[in-house]
Amino acid sequence: MSTNRVQDLLRREADIAVRMVRPRQEQLVARRIGNIELGFHAHRDYLERHGTPRKLEELAAHSLIGYDQPTAFVRNAGKSLTGFTRDTFSLRTDSDLTQLALIRAGAGIGICQVALAARDPALVQLMPRALSLKLDTWITMHEDLRGSPRCRATFDALAEGLARHIDSAGTGAKMPRARTTATE
Repeated sequence: MSTNRVQDLLRREADIAVRMVRPRQEQLVARRIGNIELGFHAHRDYLERHGTPRKLEELAAHSLIGYDQPTAFVRNAGKSLTGFTRDTFSLRTDSDLTQLALIRAGAGIGICQVALAARDPALVQLMPRALSLKLDTWITMHEDLRGSPRCRATFDALAEGLARHIDSAGTGAKMPRARTTATE
């Protein structure tokens, strides 16, 4: 399921989840993958039409793409970006995929993964020193699924794929194959 909503693994709303915080439940198996970096990005066509902001203050003159309903992550990230509230954004959606699609369509400036944007030569990272959020990334599943070959294969494939994704951006240290452990 592709959603930003946190699925409850203990209630079996999902078998495996990618989380941006360290899981705390004892019944979960978790593997830390590394940090996924986020930054401001815009399509080259948008910047040609509206100009390239060089300072955070200049963003007010642009069409900004962002969240609609604040989540725990948004509230935490807001500590780094004072002055950014729901009303700051001209285009609002709680779907990261939709935000990325809007950035790629040239609709405005938004926050997305640096590694994803680096794959698209039409996207430009803006003010990397002004915004560099890092998402601590974990793969988790219920401990009862540890013995399931399908779940184990999926868990391992997700972990390896995400580790390669992080490494491809040069934003994370090369991660050795991590041993999966139960969380605290």
